[in-house]
Amino acid sequence: MTLKIGNKTLKNNILLAPMAGVTDKAFRLTAKPFGPSLMYTEMVSGKGLLYKNKKTQVLLEVLEDERPTAAQIFGHEPDVMAQIAEGSLAHGAEFIDINMGCPAPKIVNNGDGCALMKNPELASKIIKAVKNAVDVPVTVKFRAGWDSKTINAVDFAKMAEDSGADAITVHGRTREQFYSGQADLDIIKQVKKAISIPVIGNGDINDGISAKKMLDYTLCDGIMIGRAAQGNPWIFKQVIDYLKIGIIPVEPPLHERCAVAEKHLRMLVDFKGEHRGILEGRKHMAWYFKGISGGAKLRNEINQCCTLSEMLSIISYDNLSPRFEMNFGV
Repeated sequence: MTLKIGNKTLKNNILLAPMAGVTDKAFRLTAKPFGPSLMYTEMVSGKGLLYKNKKTQVLLEVLEDERPTAAQIFGHEPDVMAQIAEGSLAHGAEFIDINMGCPAPKIVNNGDGCALMKNPELASKIIKAVKNAVDVPVTVKFRAGWDSKTINAVDFAKMAEDSGADAITVHGRTREQFYSGQADLDIIKQVKKAISIPVIGNGDINDGISAKKMLDYTLCDGIMIGRAAQGNPWIFKQVIDYLKIGIIPVEPPLHERCAVAEKHLRMLVDFKGEHRGILEGRKHMAWYFKGISGGAKLRNEINQCCTLSEMLSIISYDNLSPRFEMNFGV
């Protein structure tokens, strides 16, 4: 289950996907004990780092306890991308990942993210520039294509390999789909057949069964888990255990769920201050308890919290056990 990318060997082939507004230091440190071999920063603007924007620099900070971590950068100017790739290493990252798959309008309208799939010549220049600027593995994340009429992931992957990428990640959806519909495993399978560098499959992996399906069907070298890890860091251990010995996991008991949520919340406040930490923590705390009977009322209570003490009281085991223990066990 190990995965070699460039000159780095990872302990397994289960990775945490980069997610804007989600995979900050607190999220990564919460996920780390459950086993992902490589994690990613939030998507970072090339120009933001070049102009020494403090918020951008904070996004790139990697702590020793979470390594190895990749810095994910985006932009469309090769020289700028090379400079910020080199600069980002000073913040602790051990890999550089180039985002060429983000579907957000504000990203693609600037020619960044998935827009680069419509301009493979420029994409190649970016990869070459970044590769020449750093001595760590460089990876590229992209999608099946721009829309259903322009599925070009295979040719794009060949270009990325020829341009020097050490590995690529393919999300099996087009930009047109955003996150709707189903990920296309066939396109990931075709990419794997076409290139020799490691291919990481991404899309619709939400448990051990779907992870095994991705690996067995596409023959990809690794898998990347994104949205399914929101409020659910246990998924990494669950997937690893299933792939190793076929264990069908049970949901973590409520007391453990509360303890991990509290640890995550405290880190958010420690890193970002109480006001911002609680505002950002609302979505994370709601994710920890999603899908339960009576959850709408709990989410409303969470979204009314403004202080750490209020939020800790709401998500405490003593408060939740009489209401929700039947959902998660003891």
